[in-house]
Amino acid sequence: MSKALEKFLSENLDDLKSKGLYNEIDILEGANGPKIKIRGRELINLSSNNYLGLANDERLKNAAKEATDKYGVGAGAVRTINGTMDIHDELEKTLARFKGTEAAIAFQSGFNCNMGAISAVMTKKDAILSDELNHASIIDGCRLSGAKIIRVKHQDMEDLRAKAKEAIASGLYEKIMYISDGVFSMDGDVANIDGIVEVCKELDIISYIDDAHGSGVMGKGAGTVKHFGHAKNIDFQMGTLSKAIGVVGGYVAGTKDLIDWLKVRARPFLFSTSLTPANAAACIEAIRIMEEDPSLHQKLWENGDFLKKELKNLGFNIGASATPITPVIIGDETLTQKFSRRLIEEGVYAKSIVFPTVPMGTGRVRNMPTAQHTKEMLLEAVRIYEKIGKELGVI
Repeated sequence: MSKALEKFLSENLDDLKSKGLYNEIDILEGANGPKIKIRGRELINLSSNNYLGLANDERLKNAAKEATDKYGVGAGAVRTINGTMDIHDELEKTLARFKGTEAAIAFQSGFNCNMGAISAVMTKKDAILSDELNHASIIDGCRLSGAKIIRVKHQDMEDLRAKAKEAIASGLYEKIMYISDGVFSMDGDVANIDGIVEVCKELDIISYIDDAHGSGVMGKGAGTVKHFGHAKNIDFQMGTLSKAIGVVGGYVAGTKDLIDWLKVRARPFLFSTSLTPANAAACIEAIRIMEEDPSLHQKLWENGDFLKKELKNLGFNIGASATPITPVIIGDETLTQKFSRRLIEEGVYAKSIVFPTVPMGTGRVRNMPTAQHTKEMLLEAVRIYEKIGKELGVI
């Protein structure tokens, strides 16, 4: 190894560990369900984005097996050469219908969506107004575009309006976009979609909502934008296929012209092999289930509301979450890491989230109840939270 590289890695890894910012990666010995096995121990799992439990659903497994038998294990090419199969076309039509838009485009991951879609439309001649708590993939997509990035105070519509007017008045930009998460994954709060539509329509700003944590959770599964009745008023509806939908991939839904443009200009779409046929088939089946059976969605919300109520009653700071995402905000990074380790030792797998994922001094343990958790599992998790909270002086 290069001495320069060895020095860089050694010094920086030691620095992360000394500050409590180094994250150990655990290996699951089986499926990512409401309970998981790690190093031979069974733990209550509160760290998964598998909101509806569809990643383990037999119906999705069967759909994936049937597609593999018909199409093979891989598409064999990028979409624009001959990697687009009829099952990819069916997936995109299914997504568009589900989201209430004219068309949709599927990507290999949600991260790829934001990298590809933002940079396909915005350039160095443009400006992007971005909520200050937006996801890392949004930030990287904005950087890749070369557009001027203007940070907007979190969920502050007046700050958005003022900065948008200032950008317009400057005459420096050909186009201006506002981009926001639909559900903010670290705090669980929901974007002010009504306010965003009002400002963007008033000032003719392109609107972009990243609904990664809203898809399958809000709007009876169809997402945050549809929940507020604005499927026709938001230009870009982006989401993942890897959280509530339970598989892997991402998508953008919008007008036919927008999707046609992304299919000829979004670089991850152009230069990466397609989703596997099994993935596409499983995603289609997941959407069918969400459309036909509301019980998983209802159970998710029941479990989320129950966990939030119990933890709040114990005295934990759970922030202002309006979704099943339940952060327990501790603050100090080292204490947060210790809290998570003790939870895992006692049987609850809930990982710490610290800087740089969240601002310094706002470390938290993020809990993700799912539709698969039983009341007994959640009560046991609450009991362990109470024990560790008192032990470490958090409550």
